[in-house]
Amino acid sequence: MPAAAQVVPNQPGTATNPAGADAISDEVQSDGNTIIVTARRREESLIDVPIAVTAYSGEALLQAGAIDLTDIAQTTPNTTLEASRGTNSTLTAFIRGVGQQDPVSGFEQGVGIYLDDVYLNRPQAAVLDIYDVERIEVLRGPQGTLYGRNTIGGAVKYVTRALPQDFALNARATYGTYNQLDGVLSVSAPLGDLIRVGGAVARLTRDGFGQNLTTGRDNYDKDVFGARLSLEMGGYGEPVSIRITGDYTKDESSPRGGTRLIPGRLSGAPVLGNVFDTRGGLVDPEQEVEAYGVAMNIGIDLSDSLTFRSISAWRKDDTFTPIDFDALPAVDVDVPGIYRNEQLSQELQLLYDNGPLSALLGFYYLDAKADTSFDVRLFTTLAGFTAFTQANVDTETYAVFGDVTFDITDQLSVSLGGRYTWDKRTADILRQNYLGGGSPVFGGAGVPLGAPATDFTGSRDFNKFTPRASISFQPTPDHNFYASYSQGFKGGGFDPRGVGVNAPAAIPGRPTAAEITDFLSFEPESVDSYEVGYKGSLLDGAVYVALAGFYADYTDVQIPGSVACVVNGIATFCGVTANAGAATFKGLEFEGTARLGQDLATAGDRLTLAVAAGYIDAQYDEFITNIAGRGPVDVAEFREVQNTPEFTGSATLGYSTPVGAGDLNFTTTVSYRSKTFQFEVPNPYLDQPGFALWDANLVYTAPDRRWSLGLHGRNLLDKEYKTSGYTFVVADPVTGAIPLTNGLPTPSLGREGTLTAFYGNPRQVFVTATLRY
Repeated sequence: MPAAAQVVPNQPGTATNPAGADAISDEVQSDGNTIIVTARRREESLIDVPIAVTAYSGEALLQAGAIDLTDIAQTTPNTTLEASRGTNSTLTAFIRGVGQQDPVSGFEQGVGIYLDDVYLNRPQAAVLDIYDVERIEVLRGPQGTLYGRNTIGGAVKYVTRALPQDFALNARATYGTYNQLDGVLSVSAPLGDLIRVGGAVARLTRDGFGQNLTTGRDNYDKDVFGARLSLEMGGYGEPVSIRITGDYTKDESSPRGGTRLIPGRLSGAPVLGNVFDTRGGLVDPEQEVEAYGVAMNIGIDLSDSLTFRSISAWRKDDTFTPIDFDALPAVDVDVPGIYRNEQLSQELQLLYDNGPLSALLGFYYLDAKADTSFDVRLFTTLAGFTAFTQANVDTETYAVFGDVTFDITDQLSVSLGGRYTWDKRTADILRQNYLGGGSPVFGGAGVPLGAPATDFTGSRDFNKFTPRASISFQPTPDHNFYASYSQGFKGGGFDPRGVGVNAPAAIPGRPTAAEITDFLSFEPESVDSYEVGYKGSLLDGAVYVALAGFYADYTDVQIPGSVACVVNGIATFCGVTANAGAATFKGLEFEGTARLGQDLATAGDRLTLAVAAGYIDAQYDEFITNIAGRGPVDVAEFREVQNTPEFTGSATLGYSTPVGAGDLNFTTTVSYRSKTFQFEVPNPYLDQPGFALWDANLVYTAPDRRWSLGLHGRNLLDKEYKTSGYTFVVADPVTGAIPLTNGLPTPSLGREGTLTAFYGNPRQVFVTATLRY
């Protein structure tokens, strides 16, 4: 469903219209002809923005039967959005080769996720369900000037629907395979001429795609309750607008267990026949995710050309999750975990727009706490052995930023911007081994085994200036040629899994505080990106094209991970985060829509096509790793960029026709992703070969859009494909090759050998009914 800037009536699969002109929301089709986005923190038509942007309207997502944020990745070039390994609601996001899939505190995201312009500092609870949505924008490439740290790969903006001026009630009900039963109800009402109140509640449930054969619980099920409340004052032409929102989500889905890809080395447990089944026996803590927050957005028109904005927010989320790495009943590599996150943010903006000059000046502040606690239980390695980690990582960051656009002529404009960020990271990390059971934090009866392997408190400051510049040439309002340079960075920090006693020291075995700080910390990474592009509306709006080419230098790349190691003579695991080296990304992106015909079989019908395609050549130029007995070695030729397929593409064919007084819209989409590497080290067991998915939608919309009825099919050919996994088997430290003994890999942690995979959703068919009043 790639976006198009120009409204093409009855255009399928696009932000303008996935299933007919009537599907376009008033908010997106704000001027009757173009999509309005806020990629540069001000309202502009999509065709005018010198940035590669894909936009999806709420109506487009509804017509396509989209369920959550990850659904848009199949039709967005060079973008990966998926639930992280072993979770239902933690987000892994990559854009143009940049991202992060490690969710523990201390590691930063590479793609910024924004909920109503509020940055979500952590990936937990960021797989946002789609309801009460105005639009979703995907900005590709570094957005460090306007969006700040950790938008080094790009940004995803989830924008909820503003309240209308009149009373409104919307209801949606869905029933489908796997006993999917969803209900969404939203209502709003005016309280006088200037005040409006409203809210939405959602209950989203589904049985599991498989089962945990040990505990008897569903696997890959869904049990989510969500709610949003809004109070709005002013707006709709008034000089002052205030929007206060609150949201709450509680996810009580069962733990998501992986399926083993190899038989158990110790138990001989066979590989299961259903990839959605698991046998993991870990049940503590009880799985639960709870997230909530409040925000206040204020806009004040100080004059016809000057506007002040304030965005204030507080958010909190708690995740309790049992992750059974080995996916077997016995405790071999089991990790119960707790994630607690809290953030307070404030952003101030001053916008100027008068004649040839548009400018934005801003200030941003974030105070965030990310606390992670987890056991690593290796009971079959050493009776009742547990390595417990408590990592509390606090972030305090300030930034000032500005961006100026000047129209040299009616056709030629230039933009210059910059952001300076002060970033402070403070960490408290405790690593304590226990014998005889799990740690007391998780109700275990283990006894402390020796002194802590890590007992660290420290902080570091990271400051960075990130510029941006672009030039646009628009020979007519329907054509835009642009070139841009932008820089972004991802904050440095501390490896929460690092083992302080293993720090290199002038006195072997007795590292100083400074040596431990240097060992556990890592530097920010940065990207310098160059992009040229064209956006155009052709043949009186019958064809829309967006083409972008990019080149990026990626330096000081952070490679977090954990490996088997020895600590105080005991085989366990260690964090190995380092700024491994440098990479180069270059690629092309194409998005286009075309009206192929109209009045073909009957008056008023239309046949349309939407296409999106991405190509990226992503490769490491340098990848330094320390190998025992050899020291630092550059292994770049044996490493791949993770979660970044070389080719991504989709095609959506649509047909709409009047039926009675309403409209019947049919769309069908085929999407493709080439081979995807789950980690930097290629793994023939976990890496996913190229695959295609087929979706289809049939939606009838009644006159005046009062009600609609839709039939939706996802992954209709029931393709099995891996999205993530865990690996703890012996591999060559240089090439990554996995040697076999008696036909099986050798375990590097535990005794069974951990090669566990998680899969994308199987075939789903569901019916959705909507009612609007």
